[in-house]
Amino acid sequence: MDIVILPALSDNYIYLARCPTTGAVAVIDPAEAGPVTEALSAKGWGLAAIFNTHHHGDHTGGNRALKAQFGCPVIGARADRARIPEIDIAVEGGDAYQFGTEMVEVIATPGHTSGHLAFYFPAAKTLFCGDTLFSLGCGRLFEGTAGEMWASLSALQRLPGDTLVYCAHEYTLANARFALTIEPENTALAARVEEAQRQRDQGRPTLPTTLATERATNPFLRAGDPGIAARLGMTGAPAVEVFAEIRRRKDHF
Repeated sequence: MDIVILPALSDNYIYLARCPTTGAVAVIDPAEAGPVTEALSAKGWGLAAIFNTHHHGDHTGGNRALKAQFGCPVIGARADRARIPEIDIAVEGGDAYQFGTEMVEVIATPGHTSGHLAFYFPAAKTLFCGDTLFSLGCGRLFEGTAGEMWASLSALQRLPGDTLVYCAHEYTLANARFALTIEPENTALAARVEEAQRQRDQGRPTLPTTLATERATNPFLRAGDPGIAARLGMTGAPAVEVFAEIRRRKDHF
């Protein structure tokens, strides 16, 4: 599958995903319409679908204009029918959606918002996770609990390690500063921070990351590691409690 990364707003990423067999193009989380229409025009592509991971305006802001121009359906959470502009197809965790020759798996990932979804393209080993999982971080708990977010991250962790992870924001270096306070001796984390700095110095996105990289470096995915629990003075605590403490510290970092 061909993926095009489009920077938008201050730190958002919009993604175009093109089925190589049919040529069908989807946009994931169109924060605004302009970058999408410009990219499609430059490539001579149309638009077959809009996927929204959640209802926030910096993920749905382009829905109306793009739907008006291309007549394509908007796919989003059934729980957020009243909050996602122009939604046509309501899905929930466990559903599958046929896009081109790709069968897209819908994963419920509440925590950042109550209706948050992730879209997994298994044939392409590609995950669009919105604001649930970030490179070296995770989303704030605006509408959900730490328990819900930990369950959501645990569901994503069950995907193959070589899954390409496309997050919705360029937060890697900001997240790195906090991650190093949790695991200052993690050599994989130090290497990832150096790589991310080079990428940004060259004007490149730090995404996609891989699930294997995140498992090795992201403190929010590593809450079950006994070393992290010990460092936080929480030896023997359940992983969800360690996760909640890491999230609390990040909120006040």
